[in-house]
Amino acid sequence: MALTQLPDAAASSPEQPAVVTVAGSGRRGSRSRRGGTTGGGRADGLSSRWSGRRRAGLGGWLLRLALAVVFAFPLLFMFVSSLKPDQQIFGDLSSVAAFLPIGNISFDNYAAVFDRVPAARFLINSIGISAITVLLGILVNSLAAFALSRMNMRGKSIILTLIIATLIVPFETLALPLVWWVNQLPSLTLDGFNLGFSKGWIDTYQVQIIPFIANAFSIYLFHQYFESIPKELDEAARMDGAGWFRIYRQVVMPLSGPAVATVAILTFLPAWNSYLWPLMVVQTEELRPVMVGVQYFFQLNVSWGEVMAYASLITLPVVALFIAFQRSFVNSIASSGVKG
Repeated sequence: MALTQLPDAAASSPEQPAVVTVAGSGRRGSRSRRGGTTGGGRADGLSSRWSGRRRAGLGGWLLRLALAVVFAFPLLFMFVSSLKPDQQIFGDLSSVAAFLPIGNISFDNYAAVFDRVPAARFLINSIGISAITVLLGILVNSLAAFALSRMNMRGKSIILTLIIATLIVPFETLALPLVWWVNQLPSLTLDGFNLGFSKGWIDTYQVQIIPFIANAFSIYLFHQYFESIPKELDEAARMDGAGWFRIYRQVVMPLSGPAVATVAILTFLPAWNSYLWPLMVVQTEELRPVMVGVQYFFQLNVSWGEVMAYASLITLPVVALFIAFQRSFVNSIASSGVKG
């Protein structure tokens, strides 16, 4: 960079400072101007990119909202119709009033449900059957998955493959042979203070629980989740003298909350919605679950208000269970999908 001092002007006038020109300053100025233009372009690009992301996020939320509305409409229609008489239900079908609690609203249909069928007994049976199936299912399936995931043994991949292969067999194919088998099993009976044994599980509570405790998909889900837990934790526990069951109980299961919640939901739903199997193996009304009670409303005079009221009663526990465990359910499915 060259410095050039102007002659005579600085010498003749001592009050005025010397004027110094810097060669190449114009070039630097042009560079700074170009730099300013480039910075503005970058800012515009970032702004447009940010606005594009905001539009994409807004579009995603609108799509989720639309799907939620589509799936919520049947539930809303069911609950609103359970509060109306039959004439109003059919009269409101051609308008938006079918989804609004307006008109002749009352809880008469719910009272009629308990008068027409033993709904309370059905609900208690289903709650008990589903709860026991869930608890035993979590225990048995997690133990099987723990053995296949953490213990060193030959052929465990083949065993897991065979377990998963059973998912392709529909239950309807196994129903009739299963009825024959459960009818051959011994059953414990209580007559006063005397214990005895009889043949067959038909028309009992255990026939609605025990065949559905072990589940191939639950074993697979637990196995995939256990694989994501570092095995160094097992080695550290074994160095402290822990056995396999203690590792399962104190190390692995406390870290598997999302998987437990997911298996609980996926086990509860089939147990609660069971219809075909209880229809085949249960004849006594006191042992029937809620889904079998639906057929009571279609025998003589069909009241759609009562049908909607009964459907609302048997839907509420499922919705409440999913809302309570939805975060764990989503986390477990996401973890299994990524790591599996």
